[in-house]
Amino acid sequence: MFLKVKLPWNVVIPAESLDTKGLVLQKSIIIRLLDEFAAKKATKDLGYLLAVTTLDHIGEGKVRQQSGDVLFPVVFSGITFKIFRGEILEGVVHKVLKHGVFLKCGPIENAYLSCIKMPGYSYTVGENPVFRSEKQPTIEKDVVVRVIVIGTKWLEAEREFQALVSLDGDYLGPLGPES
Repeated sequence: MFLKVKLPWNVVIPAESLDTKGLVLQKSIIIRLLDEFAAKKATKDLGYLLAVTTLDHIGEGKVRQQSGDVLFPVVFSGITFKIFRGEILEGVVHKVLKHGVFLKCGPIENAYLSCIKMPGYSYTVGENPVFRSEKQPTIEKDVVVRVIVIGTKWLEAEREFQALVSLDGDYLGPLGPES
């Protein structure tokens, strides 16, 4: 789910980047904020940090004694993506294994769909392994699949989420090849 958030942040501007012109300073703050925002990737509470939409407030700068750099408290609005249990997602199959498939769902690289959660499907071995069903289209690499989230896990070291998904429910399953 996409969320609109308002976040406080501290931006440190090196002393050599400071200028008496306000516009140049504001540009430096925005560039530094975007760099730090991109490096952060995701948080457990907010999900994946996707975009800064507006810079709402720049507070008064405080000079750091040791370095001479200036710390500016800022408030900005942004867009995040976080998955929740029970949410319906569409993902692209990127890896097929004997016990299930891995999907990419937006910024989430590893949404796992276990063969146990694919009723009516059976694994078929081959050069390009697939899951086949008599009533539904085949699940193979690069196929878009609509799934329901049954669990999520935050991995602090990688700064990313993993999800466990299922096909148990109405209108879930393969939609066709990725376009």
